[in-house]
Amino acid sequence: MAQTKVYSLFTDFDINLFKAGKHYRLYEKFGSHLVTVDGIEGTYFAVWAPSAKRVSVIGDFNFWTEGEHELNVRWDSSGIWEGFIPFVGKGNLYKYKIESHNQGIKTEKADPYARRCEHPPKTASIVWDDNYKWKDADWMKTRKKHNALNAPYSVYEVHLGSWKRNVEEDRSLSYFELADELVNYVKEMNFTHVELMPVMEFPYDPSWGYQITGYFAPTSRYGYPEEFKYLVDKLHQNDIGIILDWVPSHFPEDAHGLGFFDGSNLYEHPDKRKGYHQDWKSLIFNYGRNEVKSFLISNAIFWLEQYHADGLRVDAVASMLFLDYSREDGEWEPNIFGGRENLEAIEFMKELNKEIYASFPDVQTIAEESTAFPGVSKPVFLGGLGFGMKWMMGWMHDTLEYFSKDPVYRKYHQNDITFSLAYAFSENFMLPLSHDEVVYGKNSILGRMPGDEWQRFANLRVLFGYMFTHPGTKLLFMGGEIGQYNEWDFQGSLNWNLLEFDPHRNFQNYYKALNTLYKNTPALFEKGFSHDGFQWINYGDHENSVISYIRKGENPEENVVVVCNLTPTIHKKYRIGLPVPGKIKEIFNSDDEAFGGSGVLNSRAITIKDKPWNGKDYSAEITLAPLAISVFKFN
Repeated sequence: MAQTKVYSLFTDFDINLFKAGKHYRLYEKFGSHLVTVDGIEGTYFAVWAPSAKRVSVIGDFNFWTEGEHELNVRWDSSGIWEGFIPFVGKGNLYKYKIESHNQGIKTEKADPYARRCEHPPKTASIVWDDNYKWKDADWMKTRKKHNALNAPYSVYEVHLGSWKRNVEEDRSLSYFELADELVNYVKEMNFTHVELMPVMEFPYDPSWGYQITGYFAPTSRYGYPEEFKYLVDKLHQNDIGIILDWVPSHFPEDAHGLGFFDGSNLYEHPDKRKGYHQDWKSLIFNYGRNEVKSFLISNAIFWLEQYHADGLRVDAVASMLFLDYSREDGEWEPNIFGGRENLEAIEFMKELNKEIYASFPDVQTIAEESTAFPGVSKPVFLGGLGFGMKWMMGWMHDTLEYFSKDPVYRKYHQNDITFSLAYAFSENFMLPLSHDEVVYGKNSILGRMPGDEWQRFANLRVLFGYMFTHPGTKLLFMGGEIGQYNEWDFQGSLNWNLLEFDPHRNFQNYYKALNTLYKNTPALFEKGFSHDGFQWINYGDHENSVISYIRKGENPEENVVVVCNLTPTIHKKYRIGLPVPGKIKEIFNSDDEAFGGSGVLNSRAITIKDKPWNGKDYSAEITLAPLAISVFKFN
């Protein structure tokens, strides 16, 4: 076997950018790349290991023998080891065997930049490239309008391994199969976007993908990298955007992963108080180290550029923002100003968002952030973190808490359902009912609803109706749209057999109709992040547990009136105040028999009377169906 040849893809400019933490396309240089040198085909390898004394590439091409193919360390103190190995090609397995200056410690690591990994529990990297020909040019040219903050944005959150299984073979669906079945389903249900729980390679199934070892490789569980591109392509060809969960907050300690990479704390912070996450038993990136910052930002850019992702949902932002996150007194050290904010992580997030929006102005970054940290979704130039949106965790908690109560007690908790509007426009909020809400004994969303079966489904209908008419974008975890009874099981499948029963099939039709209403009603999305898009009619009728409001768009004639009756009591001749004369016509009612409701509708246009009410100059009398939401349009 030919020995390693001196070769490099790095320029001096690359190295300067890398050292400064400003190289945002490191995947073009690091990792394994198929090249031809002096007429000989082979593979160029490059890895960052500044504490290494010796680095060998071991693989199936040299019988995993250490020392057979040693890489050369660069002369510029960058800590980069590199070299060209002739005749190593696509599909060859490899790892890096690293001997450290630190007490001669030896580590055997997968390539942090590998484009493909072995199927877990195997852990080797695979030399790979693909020449996938994208067919989504139309989507890429016009996606700005689909991802805009004034566009409808209804997201279906999916765990690929358990959405649906091949029953005969007892396995998850492949990327190819998902490109058919999942895409068709999402399109039929009228969602605008899919969000995938992490698809980057991970070793441990129960982590659901949130403990990543292969940051640049789609998991091999469902197929090849180009097959994942095919799935993305199919979504785009059907006008469906794709958001990827992305985890820059922590990584696992697995022996082949990033931890203690070259016998030193290379990617993780060396101080345990900043470098170890007690809740998840994982390591925390060193955001103050330039090369680590470049690695992470390059990784985000990689998925947007190479895989045409339309957005990144950034996981566990709160854990990055605060030094005392999930720590007791004495377990953390204040920053230089004596505060609890992680200043290095904050700067990293600002830099991340600036680079993403500079390179891809037509995508969104979405922060999963649960605290009152200010300006998460404000631009960096205005002092914010620069995210496009932020999950509205307070709304989620208060809403689920409210709907779990028996309707007879709801009049004492009216504030739980109205409080979110006090801060709804402080950020660009996404309303999430995510996977976290249907695991670990929390019950399914349907399972939390009180009453008999009819009331549980009626409660669920009004909950989702309230969600879709509340300001902000929407996210629902898979299974919620069919009224899944059981908690989510990552090893199983959604209970698709439920659709054999009328209540679940009707509810699925209801959610499809909600998505349609949302997409076809500009007042529900055009001003979703602005005070101008919302006006209370009455939030104080706690005795009847009724709330009413107006949603406004760019065209006042398109405004809609929303009334939620949160008890099973039917109210006839219920008066609501309105700002203008004319008529209103009911365009949507969750109590429609087609959705499994009782059919108490406002079937005719209703004349608005010249009678002041609720502080408005005019009013109208409507019928409120039991446990239902009604949407009216001015006529």
